[in-house]
Amino acid sequence: MPAANVWRKVNVIGHVNPDTDSICSAIAYAYLKNQASEMACEPRRAGQLNRETEFVLKHFDVEPPRLCTDVSPQIKDIDIRRQPGIDRELSVKAAWSMMRDTEIDTLCVTDAEDELLGLITVKDIANANMDLMDTGVLADAHTSYRNVLATLDGEMVVGDPDAEVGGNIYIGGSPDVMEEQLKPGDLVLVSNRYDTQLCAIECDAGCIVICNGKAAPRTIETLAREKGCSIIITPYDIYAAARLVSQSAPVRHFMRVKDLLKFSVDTPIEDARRVMASVRHRYFPILDKNGKYCGVVSRRNLLNLHRKQIILVDHNEKTQAVDGLAQAEILEIIDHHRIGTLETTAPVYFRNVPVGCTATIVFQMYLENEVDIPKKIAGLLLSAILSDTLMFRSPTSTPQDEQAANALARIAGEDIQSYAEQMFEAGGDLTGKTAEEVFVSDFKVFSRGDVKFGVGQSSYMTEKSRSAAEALVGPYLPEAAGHHALPMVFYMFTDVQKQSTDLMFTGHDAEKIVRAAFHVEPENGKAVLPGVVSRKKQLIPPLMAAMQELTM
Repeated sequence: MPAANVWRKVNVIGHVNPDTDSICSAIAYAYLKNQASEMACEPRRAGQLNRETEFVLKHFDVEPPRLCTDVSPQIKDIDIRRQPGIDRELSVKAAWSMMRDTEIDTLCVTDAEDELLGLITVKDIANANMDLMDTGVLADAHTSYRNVLATLDGEMVVGDPDAEVGGNIYIGGSPDVMEEQLKPGDLVLVSNRYDTQLCAIECDAGCIVICNGKAAPRTIETLAREKGCSIIITPYDIYAAARLVSQSAPVRHFMRVKDLLKFSVDTPIEDARRVMASVRHRYFPILDKNGKYCGVVSRRNLLNLHRKQIILVDHNEKTQAVDGLAQAEILEIIDHHRIGTLETTAPVYFRNVPVGCTATIVFQMYLENEVDIPKKIAGLLLSAILSDTLMFRSPTSTPQDEQAANALARIAGEDIQSYAEQMFEAGGDLTGKTAEEVFVSDFKVFSRGDVKFGVGQSSYMTEKSRSAAEALVGPYLPEAAGHHALPMVFYMFTDVQKQSTDLMFTGHDAEKIVRAAFHVEPENGKAVLPGVVSRKKQLIPPLMAAMQELTM
């Protein structure tokens, strides 16, 4: 069973609908933190990879980060009680003793592979003990004599401990009465009276339990062997033995197996709370990622919550972040965009630098921490810079970006011009792509006051590729606006070589805003913007200024 305390990893994650910078910076920064700090960091992605990023990861033989779309707390983020599972053959008495000793009222029944078979509660045991008239419980439950021995602290002097009890429980008394009532195979509790023991054996009892620790006479032992009757000696008197013996039945006879309320380690805490509030159970089984039993959880455990620890890269706006961020603990933010709407509950390390790419900042941090950059990591950082700066053509590109790219290209062994053309060409390939897949490949949501709007961007090396993308995605924009519940959506189709953008849009007042922002006359839902290639620096600020002006 897993250890109680596991070193929790910090998720390094970019924005939803991740671009190459978002993915590559997450991978590179997680590697840096693992080398330069005591943190255990893991890169994650908040959405599907676009084709450009797929090309980059394949080119440098790097596995894509695992998907993470929600960082809300889950069962695995609380202290699960690592209560061991019990064997289905364990006696009811042993189960109750375990409950008493460990101060728990629910035990989970598992097999040797930790598969959950059922559970038994103290209420189930109480109900079993209260059914005093069920004298056939041991036979019905196919109880082994080994359980009877353990329950009665007994010693078997005749018989096979692994054999099963075959009849009812009977308290031996007058031989006359026994001859009338005793049935073959019954388990008979007797005193040290010779005539009672003899009568029970001659009436074909399956087992006699001699109470008060008295030894059986040799003649009784001999006769018992001849008749196939087992003999058990217990130190308890008949009253105590009678009360205890039915507790020899295995827990499988009483355990609950249908409609078990159980949770996975990945179950959201809020879902677990709703279920727990609807029932009166106290403890609930937990299954690990492989569906194996790993412990139990109670309402009290939900109070001791360990929020997921997050490092954000390439974004600092709530609208661009994974779901559940408000319930996570943000440790750091590494970004190169405007400071947005994100709030934190405590001070964090926030590094925001006006460069063209987050990867440039990460490269600088490698140098500051004197950590060697592996060839693969250098290739990822180089790719991110070339992508975000459009190979230094974007107005957001700075000398720092170009210097970093040149240094990284030497480490990665890549020619910038040749590699960039391959990367952009791969990103512009629309073969087999749907309009939605192209649309979400690099799409972000922004807000200005009470107004929310979305802006997407795709970059292409040729006029032919850009025109094909416009024909595919343009008609989809109204549907995309509805799907994302946005009043306006703008989409940039950027020609890297010509450094020009065709801006397509949809929504009420969208055309009026474009006209005011760029002083152009749109036609058929499209505006041609020569020299505009940067969403961050050349598109978002004019759009927001126009929105503010038109709403005043």
